[in-house]
Amino acid sequence: MALKRFLVLQDYGMGGLWWWIHARSEREIMETFAGVEVVGDPEDVARFADGSLDEVDIDDPVMPAGLKEARKNRDAQRDRPGFGALAGRERVWIRDPYEDEVYLEELGPDGRRLRQVTIEADGTMVRTGPEDWPFNPPRDLYDPELLRYEISADEFERAWNAA
Repeated sequence: MALKRFLVLQDYGMGGLWWWIHARSEREIMETFAGVEVVGDPEDVARFADGSLDEVDIDDPVMPAGLKEARKNRDAQRDRPGFGALAGRERVWIRDPYEDEVYLEELGPDGRRLRQVTIEADGTMVRTGPEDWPFNPPRDLYDPELLRYEISADEFERAWNAA
């Protein structure tokens, strides 16, 4: 299969790293590099069409900073149970405990939050959506670690309706 050119972002919320990656498919990129996304927004593609980004062949043994670490992380994940189990779904729901709060998140197919319920330490529940978040970097749905946080749609909806 011939290589095609894809615009790829490693989104940190307040910034990110961008590359053009030559690969056979979007899926190949996602299975090769952890924590990245393939960007198809025509405005972004046009913005970087001038050649200002590094061009990388997915088969190259040496990668630039950022992609080198992303490949190493993905290599460590690939053979673990649950690798890619959440990828390719229309919706994913997770329960993410963080310090004194718990976040119930509904994620879209790109790993970005669509809705969220925060359960505070005192039991207060607050629901939020994209208009409430200044940053919404995607979750890596190929990461096998994320599978342990999965909850059902029903559990999420009960919390959403109670908040």
